[in-house]
Amino acid sequence: MATALIHHPIYAKHDTGPGHPETPERYEVVMKALRADAKLWSSLAEISPEKAAKGLIQAAHSPQHFKRVESAFEQGQDRLDADTVISMHSFDASLFAAGAVIAGVDAVMQTNARNAFAAVRPPGHHATSENAMGFCMFSNVAVGARHAQNKYKEIERVAIIDWDVHHGNGTQGIFYDDPSVHFFSMHQYPWYPGTGSRGETGHGRGLGSTLNVPVKANTKANEQKRMFEGAIEDIAKNFTPDLIMISAGFDAHRFDPLGQLDLEDADFVSMTKSAMQWADDACEGRIVSALEGGYNLSTLGGTVKNHVAELNR
Repeated sequence: MATALIHHPIYAKHDTGPGHPETPERYEVVMKALRADAKLWSSLAEISPEKAAKGLIQAAHSPQHFKRVESAFEQGQDRLDADTVISMHSFDASLFAAGAVIAGVDAVMQTNARNAFAAVRPPGHHATSENAMGFCMFSNVAVGARHAQNKYKEIERVAIIDWDVHHGNGTQGIFYDDPSVHFFSMHQYPWYPGTGSRGETGHGRGLGSTLNVPVKANTKANEQKRMFEGAIEDIAKNFTPDLIMISAGFDAHRFDPLGQLDLEDADFVSMTKSAMQWADDACEGRIVSALEGGYNLSTLGGTVKNHVAELNR
């Protein structure tokens, strides 16, 4: 089976205005790079998603949050917080972004694809259950994880790997007291949004189901790779997922303008391999990956292409 590629032209219509790093060109360079590799492109299972229904969004976010986001568009507001700029098509783009991760889950669970990558924007991992923030309206991966658990009896336990340079505070918070979802984030620290210390390990029944690996700026790539692989090994000793999801941010790339880490394409491929090996051992290879950050338009397309090519290997 091939890797499913889920995307939609609405992602290029989410206009964040001049100078904003989360630009429509991010989607365009990713798609251009994927299409330029004729062999890879022809081997992918291309899927066009549907909008995520309100009820599916509210499985991960409060009704009040959904209403606030919806109302902001009805009232013609131009931002949800200082960083999260919105425009005419942004609400639809956010629903299609969450819908893409849902479609990826369905493709994998219905054996239409071996694994899946959702080339989406806006990103999602900073959106909390109650608030939009950090370019994000809804946590796409969190919505997908809840969809998987609610729709498929085979999916009780989900592991989320977040390797974006910024801590996925929103996704972490949504599952912080839930032992059925293990959230693992490796990120630059201290850095936006200021969360993600080693001491954040979960709450109540979810204690021990969150693992943060904070990384200092300018940490060498081989050291970061060792930390990543060690974390996966530690989690796997006590948690066997039925599905693995990746918040695939590529702003830990050494040339990204919003990070200060040292990873290159080969390092993201190595992390992809580690995730795939865990998925092969634990859950029949089931992985759904979704684009988060990555803001260097000169490198992002190639880095994503190599990630997808490894998923499709």
